[in-house]
Amino acid sequence: MDIVQAKKKLDGVINGSRVHLYKPIQIAEILYRDRVHKDIEISNRDTYRTQSRKWRDQISIELLGRKCTSSAHFQDNVFAENAVPVEALITLASFNKEHEGIVEAYIYSKFKGKYEQLNSALDLCRNAEKTTFQLLDFINSFSTESGLKRSLDKIYEIIVFSLFSTVIENTGAQVSITIPSDQLPILSEFSALTKALMCLDPENMISVKDAKIYRVGVTNAADRGVDMYANWGPLVQVKHLSLDVELAESIVNGVTSDKIVIVCKKAEKSIINSIVNQVGWKSRVQAIITELDLIEWYEKALRGIYSELLGQKLLDRLVEEVLLEFPSTGGLPEALVKRKYSTLELDVFSDEELAKTIN
Repeated sequence: MDIVQAKKKLDGVINGSRVHLYKPIQIAEILYRDRVHKDIEISNRDTYRTQSRKWRDQISIELLGRKCTSSAHFQDNVFAENAVPVEALITLASFNKEHEGIVEAYIYSKFKGKYEQLNSALDLCRNAEKTTFQLLDFINSFSTESGLKRSLDKIYEIIVFSLFSTVIENTGAQVSITIPSDQLPILSEFSALTKALMCLDPENMISVKDAKIYRVGVTNAADRGVDMYANWGPLVQVKHLSLDVELAESIVNGVTSDKIVIVCKKAEKSIINSIVNQVGWKSRVQAIITELDLIEWYEKALRGIYSELLGQKLLDRLVEEVLLEFPSTGGLPEALVKRKYSTLELDVFSDEELAKTIN
């Protein structure tokens, strides 16, 4: 495989990655290890397949304060034929050594570029006031930037969670669990269990808590089936896609709950009617919320009659959740600065220059 083909493989992984760029960073650290430590054999994947995850995580923690939590199988896909197979790595490693780490520098320049785009998008809500913030502009700042499109699903989750949690927490809603007095015998028998799971025992037969909604987690793992859950029952699935029958079926079949709330870009009336009328779906899909609903509710929260109560809290929560999902980076950490990537001329690894080397 020549260097042009190998770079195309690498660019495919970079362009297909979310902002965190875990897989490209893993490739960069393999190339660094091969160039500097010389303790792996690029042609033998077994000498770095597992260890390279640790090398990547060390850098990711310094860059982002977190590491990849995807399954081992998902992480190994970085070496698949449609990603960066061994043949491509061999070519990239040779070019990288010849040019003192230029491929590593290229990968980290892409990481920096994506975070510069992210910071620009984040400024729309970080610097906004409740009188000026427009939800659609914020969404479009991710959907129109090629470097951020892959993270649009996470942005939708954040938009939904920020709104839901802000409104719910300010309604004063509470959730109560009670056990009828005639069930005292079974409660006594299993008091340790009920106390652990429901905070109920024979001395406390009612438990009252504030109503809350939670995100399942801030990971880059493949679709988990549930994005949010409420402590009063519903599970929320967020999709930044338009709802069709196939997508609706995958959501309903993939979530083991009888109270599913679907949030999507849009849903045709025929799709909604199909869900409502299908046996087994009507009783499980509690609501379908679209982007238009979100825009309307953001407008109410930011500029409606309760804007004084909700407006700034909503913007603060939005920024807080974006920073939690995409920790801001103040530049490359010292471990990478010491590698002196900034002294390298990246044009050497441009498509135009590489094409000259094989013609």
